[in-house]
Parts: sequence; structure tokens; C-alpha cells
Amino acid sequence: MHGGASTGWLLMVLCAVSGAYCLLRTRTGTPQERRTARSEALMGFGMAAMAVPAAVLSPPGWAWAVYAVLFGAAALRALRPALRGGHHLHHLIGSLAMVYMAVAMAPAVTGSGGGGHTGHGAAGAGGIPVLTGVLLVYYAFYVLGSAGRLLPGAAVTPAGGAGTVGRGPGGFGGGTDGGSELTTACRLTMGIGMFAMLLTL
Repeated sequence: MHGGASTGWLLMVLCAVSGAYCLLRTRTGTPQERRTARSEALMGFGMAAMAVPAAVLSPPGWAWAVYAVLFGAAALRALRPALRGGHHLHHLIGSLAMVYMAVAMAPAVTGSGGGGHTGHGAAGAGGIPVLTGVLLVYYAFYVLGSAGRLLPGAAVTPAGGAGTVGRGPGGFGGGTDGGSELTTACRLTMGIGMFAMLLTL
């Protein structure tokens, strides 16, 4: 990361903790909620692995291909549910963003012999500026939407007092898959992590 090894460690820890929490969620809930939790756990652990400072562990060149294949498979798995919208669409975008970052940071693309690793400072990392910008805008809105879900009084009661109006528990790009505040905070953390990683491209 641009902020140095300490930033990389912080991002790694936050993403690993989020992944662990999502892994715990796979033990309860409906089949759809467990499937969602598995996807989010994979995302959390994958981001944590990418964020390890390269000064500590510099990944071999083939590791980026493994990331691309793994998250490419996750994107294919999310494609059909994503047609229904909701949080599945966010999973698809997240998986494709991980593929994009893995390809952009691969030594063959950057010519840096792995120096584009997120935790090392991505001076050599490549990427398509327009695509990176679009993803940054998406994750900025996602983070703001998710943060809004955690604010007190996010649900609004109409003047007549009948019913409650509010956003779905998934926040921006959300849906109704596992809407607890802790789950929303976990998603917010991973959204911030993704935004930070995209900034290094």
C-alpha cells in the first residue's frame, strides 16, 4: 500500500477478521445466507492474502494467476444469482474486481517481478485508469451506503406514522441477505479494503 507496511498489515488484519466472521456465518441461516457468507469469506481471505506486505512475504509470480482463476470461478458462480440483483450483483462485481487486480498486479503485466504486490506499494502495478476509476466510484458509493445503514435513525418513519421506510439491510448494492449490523459492518470493512487496494493501481 502507499501508506507503507503498517497500512498493509492493518488491511490484512481487517480483511482476515471479516473473512473469519463470514466463515462463522456459514454455520447458521438459510441455504442462501450460508452461500452468501461463503462468498464473502472467500473475498475477505483473498483480500487479506493480497494485502500481506511484500517485505514479509513476496508472492511467486504464479500466485497472481491463482488469484485470477479462483476469483474468475467465483464470478462465474455468482453470475446466475446476480441476474436477480441484490447483494449477488455486488458479489459478482467484487469477484471481477479481484480478477482485475490480480491481472493488473501480475509481474508479467507490471514487469516488476511482483513489486506490484498490494502490501509493498504498487509503484509498478498496472491497470486501466478508466476501469479503475469506475470501480473506485462504485466502492465509494457502496461504502457510503453501507455506512449509512449503521447510522442511528437510518430507517425513516413517514409523517403519518404508518410503517417504516428504509433501505435494505445490504446497504448500497445490498439486498436482504443477512442484514445484522455486524454483517453490514463486515461488508463495510471489505468495501473500504477493496477501495484502498484499487487506489494502489
